[in-house]
Amino acid sequence: MRFTKFQGFGNDYIVFEADQLAGVDDLGGFASRICNRHYGAGGDGIAIAARSNAKDADFQVRIFNPDGSEAGMSGNGTRCAASYLFHHGLWSNELLRLQTRNGIKRYHLLERSDNGSFLFRSELGQPGFGSSSIPFQTDRPLERVIDYPLEVGGETLKVTALHMGNPNCCVFVDDFETIDWRRLGALIENHPQFPERTNVIFIRVRDRQNIEERIWERGVGETESSGTCSCAAVVASVINDRCDRRIDVHAPGGIIPIEWREDDQVVLTGSASVVYSGEWLMN
Repeated sequence: MRFTKFQGFGNDYIVFEADQLAGVDDLGGFASRICNRHYGAGGDGIAIAARSNAKDADFQVRIFNPDGSEAGMSGNGTRCAASYLFHHGLWSNELLRLQTRNGIKRYHLLERSDNGSFLFRSELGQPGFGSSSIPFQTDRPLERVIDYPLEVGGETLKVTALHMGNPNCCVFVDDFETIDWRRLGALIENHPQFPERTNVIFIRVRDRQNIEERIWERGVGETESSGTCSCAAVVASVINDRCDRRIDVHAPGGIIPIEWREDDQVVLTGSASVVYSGEWLMN
């Protein structure tokens, strides 16, 4: 089974064409095996690309996490899949429309290099705010979940939750070093008020155009970056009136320019680069 591994802002995905996995009955179990960093190829997930039958999409992409769960969306994972299609000559038009579980996402190729790096402007959709759409369980439905007092590990944190391709929970902090954000991230990911679990983003605001983040991703754990999490961090910063709508997100994997446009689309500009290609020989 042939694959190519890409990384975007340090978030690494193993990309397959769907026909390469035609004989795999359990895609989630397969993802867990190949994403293992000691016994597999190692990755934050796998992306599976196939031609789309939808009239408004060119290809479809499915994303599976290392724990075997299927993600609704991955900004970095789908960008890696888009890069795969250009790198292997399966697509050449400047605009690529990818069908995901969370709708059609549009990728505009801005640059490509001879060493397998691709820069895209990615339209990743519109945020959802209602507690039922996240989903986030509360005593009564909420139009927006802002500064909600969430009891976690014996303390109460004020959180902002929203849907940006996946459930996302944002926590504003003054200093990453003074909180055990990894412990809290794991607890919040599996909090009973998030029935589908959640991504968790810890945000430190530098100024109105710059934020820093640390990410605990649903089904993955700590990651260098995440496209959908970074988009959620931007939206959360705007609706809390901490930032403007064009923000540079400083993640461990790099600086990610994101704009929440007036038409409600969240747009991320970022690259993905080839790491290596290989062939998986195990069942």
